[in-house]
Amino acid sequence: MLGRIFPHPLLSLTLTLVWLGLVNKLTPGNLVLGLVMGIVVPVMTAPYWPNRPRIRRPLRVVEYMLVVVWDILVANVQVAMIILFKRNENIHSKWISVPLDLTSAEAITVLAGTITMTPGTVSSMLSADGGSILVHALHTDDPDGVRDQIKARYERRLKEIFQ
Repeated sequence: MLGRIFPHPLLSLTLTLVWLGLVNKLTPGNLVLGLVMGIVVPVMTAPYWPNRPRIRRPLRVVEYMLVVVWDILVANVQVAMIILFKRNENIHSKWISVPLDLTSAEAITVLAGTITMTPGTVSSMLSADGGSILVHALHTDDPDGVRDQIKARYERRLKEIFQ
């Protein structure tokens, strides 16, 4: 019964909180409207998510988010240093193919988004078989190190979360 009312409980909670953040005022009416949207939208979209991903270790999600936020902060400083202090001829941009152990489409999507959100790297293409992702690095002298870092910091954690 509860699964029919809340087919996606995290989405319901997120929608409610986003609504309250958007209206920027906590009133009973805004809370009720947020709860209604948090229930109605997931119920109406549930048929389009027949095989929704299962998060195996929810606490790992928090760890993953902290790692990503930290990496974004560090990469912002690194990219600023590259832009401000490196000459164009000293910037070594590289295309890096990162083989994937992930099989879940959702996990691969999160990985690609994480790579793109981190300044200095952009995920540009997923291979047709889903076995590798092409990443552009703004500056690196060690493409294998970038690949290994992506696999160790992000892919390993996403495997623990989704698989």
